[in-house]
Amino acid sequence: MTSSLLSPVSVAGLKLANRLVMAPMTRFRSPGGVPTAAVADYYRRRAENGIGLIVTEGTLVGHPTASHETTVPRMTAGAAEAGWQQVTGAVHAAGGRIATQLWHLGSERSPVDGIEAWTPSGVGGHPMTTAEIDVIVAAFGEAARVAARAGFDAVEIHAAHGYLLDEFLWPSTNHRTDAFGGSPARRAAFPAEVIRAVRGELPVIVRFSQFKERDYDARIASSPAELEQILTVLADAGADVFHASQRRFWEPAFPGSPLNLAGWARELTGRPAITVGSVTLTRDVPRLDRLLAGLADGEYDLVALGRILLGNPAWGRLLTEGRLSEVRDFEKSHEDVYH
Repeated sequence: MTSSLLSPVSVAGLKLANRLVMAPMTRFRSPGGVPTAAVADYYRRRAENGIGLIVTEGTLVGHPTASHETTVPRMTAGAAEAGWQQVTGAVHAAGGRIATQLWHLGSERSPVDGIEAWTPSGVGGHPMTTAEIDVIVAAFGEAARVAARAGFDAVEIHAAHGYLLDEFLWPSTNHRTDAFGGSPARRAAFPAEVIRAVRGELPVIVRFSQFKERDYDARIASSPAELEQILTVLADAGADVFHASQRRFWEPAFPGSPLNLAGWARELTGRPAITVGSVTLTRDVPRLDRLLAGLADGEYDLVALGRILLGNPAWGRLLTEGRLSEVRDFEKSHEDVYH
């Protein structure tokens, strides 16, 4: 039944061994923003055990407003770039492919070190000027160049879950009246500029969501028509793949259609899509029939897993060998384990 999950596929020019993706999960294991040999081992284990594409935890672009965290990795020249070269080398040696997720926290940045959070229009921090928007666009472009030099196969732009780019997409936090606010298409203008800055370096994945970490009922689009305005702008800017984050992948994104959020992204743009959201947290894969039907019907192209891979680095191999009974059900304590 799982042969479709395990079949090779080519997406945005990336030849992948299967359709399994490791979703990004922040781990706080990079002191000073520099990934260590332990980080390389962590991602290598997932690749050698059958995950076709790894998307790293969020990596911070090189600007002081990106984050206040000191153990979240950065994508900057120098020591961080060298550390990431170890990571990509280890994943490639194991036969995997790896993308880095480029990240700016926006209003989620704590105002420490005298640096205030940058936001679209002052909700939770400093309202960005157009000149400051240009500065952050340039920071994403430079991060993509570092990622290419470090050996990554793709970049993922984090435009989900209430962080900076998503704050521009979300009308609750974007009250601008210039070219970067207003209609759904205009709210997508800043993320589109970021995509233009990074395209040409590597294939571009864009992660987006309706829900936010602070508001599960939030919506950037109230209808497929509004979502089409947003995603068309991003696709035209150069998005190659859409990574549609849901809390539960099997839930319809809009009334009147069974399509999930990834399905709508593919339907509206024609771009490949990754589905994610509680695919499995236990040794069982809930709604496996629904998951496989979505692949068979072309609703989405790849399937991402997150927390189950924390305590089970060999999950992909166990699936391949029909040994899911050996999987450890996810427990909150697995977030404190790094192996």
